[in-house]
Amino acid sequence: MTTHDHRTAEDAEALTARLTLDGVEVPFAPGETLLEVSRRHRKDVPTLCYDPRLDPFGGCRLCVVELEGSRNPVASCARAAEDGMVVRTTSETLEGYRKTLVEMVCSENRQVDVDPLSGYASQELRELADRYEARTGRFEGKRSGRSKQDDDNPFILRDYDQCISCYRCVRVCAEQEGDYAISVKGRGFDTQITVEFDGLLKDSACTFCGQCVQTCPTGALADRKALRHVDTPGEIEKTRTICTYCGVGCSVDVLTKGDTMVGVQPAMDGPANVGALCIKGQFAYDFVQHEERLKTPLVRGDDGELHPTTWEVALDKAAEGFVKARDEHGRHSIYAIASGRAPHEAAYTTQKFIRAGFWSNHVDNCSRA
Repeated sequence: MTTHDHRTAEDAEALTARLTLDGVEVPFAPGETLLEVSRRHRKDVPTLCYDPRLDPFGGCRLCVVELEGSRNPVASCARAAEDGMVVRTTSETLEGYRKTLVEMVCSENRQVDVDPLSGYASQELRELADRYEARTGRFEGKRSGRSKQDDDNPFILRDYDQCISCYRCVRVCAEQEGDYAISVKGRGFDTQITVEFDGLLKDSACTFCGQCVQTCPTGALADRKALRHVDTPGEIEKTRTICTYCGVGCSVDVLTKGDTMVGVQPAMDGPANVGALCIKGQFAYDFVQHEERLKTPLVRGDDGELHPTTWEVALDKAAEGFVKARDEHGRHSIYAIASGRAPHEAAYTTQKFIRAGFWSNHVDNCSRA
């Protein structure tokens, strides 16, 4: 995941302290970690347990940097920057540490390559394995984590054979959602991500927001609905838009293959949601391509049944009904409800039609809550 620099001019004035980063003196703000300073200055420090939305954890140790005066490398995600520090983000020794660590992580997983539809961060381990040529297999042996194959919920795949115990899922559920639905049991190779009483997600405090899926760097927690489209032809394309379900205005990336919508991912830089979504925004999109969705307007005939017709005939019929209601019962007899599944342009047009066309404020939306 990437951090996004939203510093203002006032923030820039706070960059009064300075440290030496890879031979160059750079400013930083009080409270910044060495990782934040490094990334802001375009240093490619690798991580696996890090999510910029979460408190530092320092578990994977991939982000270690050399700090002058320190006997051992330090975890940059958890070490606060101090004035006068001399830091090196890369060296032959550091790269050797990182390669070994990635090899050890890969050794515990059933596979490194997972489909990108698994989740937003699902390619992080694969990218690091390629970067450090870590598919050596020299540490292969005992593995930890057992997949929860009996959890038949339709949204989240619990493939714990892919788990590396980074605990990002546990932390995002607690720190961002406040649900505390996911926890950890066991130690060492017996470590397992679980929910209360080692049960099913539907019987836990899980709200199926999908946060755990989108922060998982290995596909251990994956988008089960999106993975139905692994074999759908075409390349994955992302289109930024706004979730239509309520008034919060969460930014989302709609995933498509050709003309087929295959998934939804939250926008990590969305100003209203910063990577968060509810169950509807994350998973409730089947209506878009549902086989029963109407594609032709219908008009009720003299026989009382609905019959397919053209848009011209349907619009004329609707206009006649509006005019008749206004003339017989007054303008306040007309009331409009906009659909939460319709585009924002449709909601705007609906309220404009009622307010400008009939001078009425009798307009509502099914998802206004």
